[in-house]
Amino acid sequence: MADHQQLVRSTALGGAILLGLGSIIGTGAFVSVGFGVELAGAWVVWAILIAAAVATFNGLSSAQLAAIHPVSGGTYEYGYEFLTRQLGFTAGWLFVLAKSASAATAALAVGYALQSWFAGPAWLAQVIAGFTLLVFTLLVLGGLRRSNRANAILVLLAIAALAIFIVSSAQLPMPVEQLAQAKPTWRDLFAAAALLFVAYTGYGRIATMGEEVQNPRHVIPRAIIATVLVVTAWYAAIGWGVLHYVPLTTTADFVLATLMPRGVWQQFVAAGAVVAMCGVILNLILGVSRVVLAMARRNDLPMAWATLNAERTSAPAAVWVTFAVMLVIVLVGDLRTAWSFSAFTVLVYYSITNLAALRIPTEKRFVPRWVSILGLASCLGLAVFIELKILFSGLILIGLGLLWHAYRAASNRT
Repeated sequence: MADHQQLVRSTALGGAILLGLGSIIGTGAFVSVGFGVELAGAWVVWAILIAAAVATFNGLSSAQLAAIHPVSGGTYEYGYEFLTRQLGFTAGWLFVLAKSASAATAALAVGYALQSWFAGPAWLAQVIAGFTLLVFTLLVLGGLRRSNRANAILVLLAIAALAIFIVSSAQLPMPVEQLAQAKPTWRDLFAAAALLFVAYTGYGRIATMGEEVQNPRHVIPRAIIATVLVVTAWYAAIGWGVLHYVPLTTTADFVLATLMPRGVWQQFVAAGAVVAMCGVILNLILGVSRVVLAMARRNDLPMAWATLNAERTSAPAAVWVTFAVMLVIVLVGDLRTAWSFSAFTVLVYYSITNLAALRIPTEKRFVPRWVSILGLASCLGLAVFIELKILFSGLILIGLGLLWHAYRAASNRT
């Protein structure tokens, strides 16, 4: 590709780390850490560390693939390039499902936060969630993209809200006796790690920006590791804060702010959660619609969905399909179900990522093979700890996706 056709390499290590933080700190910090505490109790920090290790392995495999095959579409394209058509399609299918579930989780969290804020009826949360998705879908249709400055503001607001939650929680006595009486199992620990892993997966945004990063082979791996370390420290502090509220039973409307007593600080944390998760929703609608676009271009989805607008700033059909999938999950699920479903599909998706990374020749590698081997083993290992109904639902959806793929392939041959 000629230099004048490439994006300017304007992002240094600090900018890449900031982008990673903006893509990660959101629903995971404000929602999933509570789910982790409910499962693992006092062991939650260990669950966070396990999730961080899995995220690091997968992030480095993603960085390796992005450097060798820098195209839009992520593991969907890597699967086609390095594995098989079926695995490539499965990766794309799972990405759409996983990130749609993550966006639905964020939208529901916004809905529950605002419904609690205004003391409205329970059904108002889903209405607000659907309306939030619609607003950001319309913004994406207009070609809106967040600038680095806007991203920095969102990150700072989210971190400020989380800091207030941690400081507020520290004012309470730690329920030592109740923590000692809780007896989490190893299954609880790994199930919590599987849910918490999803809270890290925004690092993929760093891996896919190789064309814009200065010295990508040097910067991208370091940015991923630094981002995971910073996020792990924050998640551990949040987990420590949540432990002050045990015994904890999360509900369909769980957000960190619901643990706090009513007052100005609770409202600030709720507002910070809304701001952070709105940024997550915008990112996810953009990301999922791009993969829908890539799949339509390959005719894995109807080719009409690959149509661009006149200014070539958006793919309206792909964006509306993305909105429809996310809206269905909002209407049929709650926070816990949507997040658990996202966990399973993301773990299988990154298993395919690691398989693709293992196919890269030794002379082109800058990440050791053992990293991808550990990434693959850890993803598959954590996937089996997802609750059974989510596991079976995910496997059924993978099977339906492969049947659709086979039907499309047969139709293309006739």
